[in-house]
Amino acid sequence: MANATPKPFTGRHMVMVTVGFFAVVLAANLTMAISSAVTWTGLVVDNSYVASQGFQTVQDTIARQKAAGWSFKTHYADGMVRFEALDRAGAPLPLTGVSAFLRRPVGGHDDTTIGLTLKDGAYEGAITLPPGVWDVTVTTDPTELGAIGYEHRVTSK
Repeated sequence: MANATPKPFTGRHMVMVTVGFFAVVLAANLTMAISSAVTWTGLVVDNSYVASQGFQTVQDTIARQKAAGWSFKTHYADGMVRFEALDRAGAPLPLTGVSAFLRRPVGGHDDTTIGLTLKDGAYEGAITLPPGVWDVTVTTDPTELGAIGYEHRVTSK
């Protein structure tokens, strides 16, 4: 068996190692950037630690409302925001202090809050929204199963 002499490390090898390294870094950065762009809701809180403290309380409230058979729907058409809050039997829930906060998903401009009143089995409020996508957060005064904080995305044409 003959002794094989190792091939020398040349400039070509160095170029391949460098290109390979930067290809891996670029692939990781692109993966993270695409993932963050696809999953980001646009929601920003002033203090994430404080917001996280109320997370379990909100989850428990949602679970009690689902167990009670409550259902919620929000939609926007013809200059009206409609929020349907129904019990298990399909009757409107008797809520107080119902309001809708409307905001653009990104940008923080054109944000507004309107009060909603019960009319024809749904809580309604008139507002003319510029065309585009809007996030609607409906909140209420506390009920026996906790305050409602329902979020939904609507589109204005």
